[in-house]
Parts: sequence; structure tokens; C-alpha cells
Amino acid sequence: MTIDWSAFTPWSALIGGALIGLAASLLALSNGRIAGISGIVGGLLAPQRGETAWRLAFVGGLLAAPWLFRLVAALPRLQFDSSWGVLIVAGLLVGFGTRLGSGCTSGHGVCGLSRLSPRSLAATLAFMAAGFATVFVVRHLIGG
Repeated sequence: MTIDWSAFTPWSALIGGALIGLAASLLALSNGRIAGISGIVGGLLAPQRGETAWRLAFVGGLLAAPWLFRLVAALPRLQFDSSWGVLIVAGLLVGFGTRLGSGCTSGHGVCGLSRLSPRSLAATLAFMAAGFATVFVVRHLIGG
């Protein structure tokens, strides 16, 4: 595995991280909600009264963001080195893991860590360890 340092863009990563933090802060301050994407989408699948509109607005903003970004710059070229089958299985495992862990990287990693939650620290460390182990197994043991 090699890292393409010429494609590393620290300023755009910094700005993107700041925007994620700003959006999570605005949702918490204006609505009192945690910006956990899996929980927000999960709430749409089992809707409760008064919960659907803000959840749809949040997900709509996520989906509209690439089109809005295209107004100011070109979208980066995406390249997937894995097959559709691997991507689907990986997505299902991530979805199962977020439900099992009562939250995702955005809920625990962004919002929980900023609130100094020990539970979110444990969840984020588990996410990272599982990710490192998965990449090692897939790239070095299986050869995918």
C-alpha cells in the first residue's frame, strides 16, 4: 500500500472538518440533537411525530452538498478499487456495527468526543481498531 502524498490536501481537509464541526454545533444548539448520521437516518425508517421534517432536511443537506460544492469547484474524481459485492458487504457491516455500537463515527467521533464522553471515546477507538484490522486483513492477508 502506498500513500499518494501529491493528492493530500490539508487545507480542504481542514475546512471540511471545520464545516462538519460547525454543522454539528448548529444542530445541537438549534435543535438539541446529536448529528449522528446513522441515528438520523434510522429515525426516518421508524418515524415518530415531529421528528421527520428536521431529519429529512438534514439528509437532504447531505445529499445536496456535492451539487452545491460543484458551484465553486470541481468534484474530486472517485475511484473504487473493490468490487460492488465487497462494497455492499462492507456497507452492510458498517450499518450493523453502527446499530450495535449505538452510533456511528459522526455521532461518537465528532459529537461524543467533543462532549468528552467516555463511551464515545471507547466506540471511536473500537471503530478505528476495526478499520485498521480490516484494511490489514483485506490488503495483506486476503490480497484484495
